[in-house]
Amino acid sequence: MNTTSNIDSLESKIFWEASELRLRLDALQKEQKRIVFTNGCFDILHRGHVEYLCRARDLGDYLVLGLNSDDSVRELKGPGRPIQPMEDRIRILAGLFCLDFLIPFSESTPENLLSILQPDIHTKGGDYKPEELPEASVVQSYGGKVIILPFLEGRSSSRIIERSREQ
Repeated sequence: MNTTSNIDSLESKIFWEASELRLRLDALQKEQKRIVFTNGCFDILHRGHVEYLCRARDLGDYLVLGLNSDDSVRELKGPGRPIQPMEDRIRILAGLFCLDFLIPFSESTPENLLSILQPDIHTKGGDYKPEELPEASVVQSYGGKVIILPFLEGRSSSRIIERSREQ
């Protein structure tokens, strides 16, 4: 019988303090492990999210997800968002095999978090351009790379929410 419950396994992926996650990543990077970071709201999890996260994970040995807090989702997406609170979103995402670590952050963009964690690679979806990302200069300042991954057309939480409200 397994002595670690599945819930404990989920919880072990979630970090609430960037300094604690930084210590974990330091140990992995000393072992020459490549750390990939991405971020987002992930309000209504859909196929596009899952495929994107799997592609991001393929770029390295470990994938870290910075998850926007409820307040930052509201700031980015408007009133009525998020549909699901951060406590739910972070635990749903922790259940994905491709995610190794998750950490919430309260800003609208992850510059501060990236400057602390310093992953080898920062990924964003194809709906972004590297030169338009405010965090790109932070990643480049410590020698990291920004990689834009393909965007799965027609898949977005906002579109799913709009369609459900229309019905």
